[in-house]
Amino acid sequence: MTFFKTLWNDQSGAAAAEYALILAIVGTGIAVAAFSLGNAVKNSINTAANCVKNAQSGTC
Repeated sequence: MTFFKTLWNDQSGAAAAEYALILAIVGTGIAVAAFSLGNAVKNSINTAANCVKNAQSGTC
């Protein structure tokens, strides 16, 4: 029983697990932001291309 109490109170591996969790959360946030930014840039470029294409008609 003492072994299990010692094992339960052992905090030596907790820091590595916490850092891995933080890394996973930050990595997910970066991936979502990059995906959203990519879509925003794509839409902006398409809008600019349409404005250039329709420049003579005056619609933009």
